[in-house]
Amino acid sequence: MAKACITKEPQGLAFFEKYLTVWVILCIVAGILLGRFAPGVALYLDSLSIYVDEAPVVSIPIAICLFFMMYPIMVKIDFGEVLKAGQNLKPVGLTLFINWAIKPFTMYLISIFFLGTLFLGFIGPEATDLVKMPFGLDLPVGASYGEGTVVLQDGVKMLEIPLWRSYLAGCILLGIAPCTAMVLVWGFLARGNDCHTLVMVAINSLTMLFLYGPLGGFLLGVGKLPVPWQALALSIGIYVALPLAAGYISRKMIIRTKGEEWFNTSFVHLLTPVTITALLVTLILLFSFKGETILSQPLTILWIAVPLFIQTVFIFTLGYVLAKLLKLSYKDAAPSAMIGASNHFEVAIATSTILFGLSSGAALATVVGVLIEVPVMLMLVRVCLRTEGWFS
Repeated sequence: MAKACITKEPQGLAFFEKYLTVWVILCIVAGILLGRFAPGVALYLDSLSIYVDEAPVVSIPIAICLFFMMYPIMVKIDFGEVLKAGQNLKPVGLTLFINWAIKPFTMYLISIFFLGTLFLGFIGPEATDLVKMPFGLDLPVGASYGEGTVVLQDGVKMLEIPLWRSYLAGCILLGIAPCTAMVLVWGFLARGNDCHTLVMVAINSLTMLFLYGPLGGFLLGVGKLPVPWQALALSIGIYVALPLAAGYISRKMIIRTKGEEWFNTSFVHLLTPVTITALLVTLILLFSFKGETILSQPLTILWIAVPLFIQTVFIFTLGYVLAKLLKLSYKDAAPSAMIGASNHFEVAIATSTILFGLSSGAALATVVGVLIEVPVMLMLVRVCLRTEGWFS
């Protein structure tokens, strides 16, 4: 099992990752300023879309940015060697159980309690959000769909839904997106089993192709939100399958022409700034649309961050305790808990944008996931290191 991991060991937090929260905050400020002083720029960029029946389906600038967020993650995965390393079924089974049988549903329950009950008075029971009509759905103005009502906005049919449900949608999309990128760093910092982490990165990437759409559609439907099945399938195709295929094919070609040593020592190190830069550009666009909401309700981010924080800590604790009960070693327990706790916010941002729109509350909720990811996961890394002796 060690052979598959010799050249894949992470090197800890690089400059970009170490200060990711700082960059996110700066991009929030930049996006708000852009939306306030040059709103036409972001509106023009978002208008560069692929249209179906006169409705924007895929924003081309966002699609380009999100592809470059995902491709560097996928190209690093050696599926052939890593999947051969998955010989220890206990930690793999535990991680799959937490990620797909527990985490999506606890995220829904925690979010609906806080956003739909505890914080509803602060968010505003009457506050609404405009989201995209589900792809392929054509209802007359005034018709009801779930908790939404069809309205005409700038000549385009949109769904007007309660704002808190829009935030709920973003939380749902985060909850069904297990991490496949930064978790390599969290596992390394916690001195976990890098091979197990890599196995789960590969398995989660493949599992998302089959479970992300059905789980997302089911939970959105339970939450009385639009269930755009065609858009869910399109989102998975564009933001998971396409970069996955591109990463697999280009990895093979680069290694064949330049060799594996050059790929691991030279090419891979060029990719992290690409991912982070694409993420930050996307955030600027997102916040250029949501700036007015944040300025008028500055505590909005807090209302969304609280359930996300509680969910992260709960899932980590559950995974860590179950690992102890299963008598896993610390090196397997730490990454097993980390993988469940962290989120694949790149896919969540991409999906919320294509399903509900760049200016939706759902997109904002997924961005809050980015904002809290680094500090919370670093806190959990320290918890792991301080409790290493808990495991035999």
